[in-house]
Amino acid sequence: MSAVAARLTHTDVLESEAVYIFREVAGEFEKPVLLFSGGKDSVVMLHLALKAFAPAPPPFALLHVDTGHNFPEVLAYRDRVVATQGLTLHVASVQDYIDRGVLRERPDGTRNPLQTLPLLDAIRDGGFDAVFGGGRRDEEKARAKERVFSLRDEFGTWDPRRQRPELWQLYNGRHLPGEHVRVFPLSNWTELDVWQYIAREGIQLPSIYFAHEREVFLRSGMWLAPGDWGGPRDGEPVERRRVRYRTVGDMSCTGAVLSEASGVDEVIVEITASRLTERGATRADDRLSEAAMEDRKREGYF
Repeated sequence: MSAVAARLTHTDVLESEAVYIFREVAGEFEKPVLLFSGGKDSVVMLHLALKAFAPAPPPFALLHVDTGHNFPEVLAYRDRVVATQGLTLHVASVQDYIDRGVLRERPDGTRNPLQTLPLLDAIRDGGFDAVFGGGRRDEEKARAKERVFSLRDEFGTWDPRRQRPELWQLYNGRHLPGEHVRVFPLSNWTELDVWQYIAREGIQLPSIYFAHEREVFLRSGMWLAPGDWGGPRDGEPVERRRVRYRTVGDMSCTGAVLSEASGVDEVIVEITASRLTERGATRADDRLSEAAMEDRKREGYF
């Protein structure tokens, strides 16, 4: 082992792998796009993409599927970053599909499962042949089955039997017309890796990732935020608690955790002590069934 290799930290190796993936996709595909919601994983992805192609801008646009029930703080952060970096952002709106009668509201109010059709339409209409996502294998068992390059057929669906071997970091991007490839640069990262990288790089995040006072109510063991999506119900009193969010999605299915972690270092300590994954602890949409995430992925969800 060379002296240079010996000095590489675990975080250095993860960063190098992700940068290599971004450059591979830029070289193999005609029109990639990066999913950017303003959540921490997409923020880290964008930071890595900016590094991969500096001093030039990334050679692809950003895409966000807006459920209409996103946290206002996160949307404001998203727009601020896009403006600051001078990037192009495409927004697919779930609300537009509901207004046109193409999609219908669910009885439980959650719109996360409704993102699939707007996402697939945006990929098709934009002619995107590679889509970067921030999924990580440690998040959920269905995501643990994914390769870094994950082929989707002409209907956007995922078949685990079509997964390709990726020995020695050799990625096969071949696909037929109408198909596309989902690419996961953070696949081998953990939640702790993400936060340690945020600390090292001094990356700014939406404020809701840190402890703050917020009105919440308890449902099925999760602290949810009141909102236009329909919460709370009768018998679910609203309380003011000091909380933060480990992951960010639709307000109707993303729970907060009680926390006093107001800075990155405190968050890292908190995560290190946690025995629950971020999605297992805070995402109600993953609790719909044992195979909830895998079922959505087969239909085209990220």
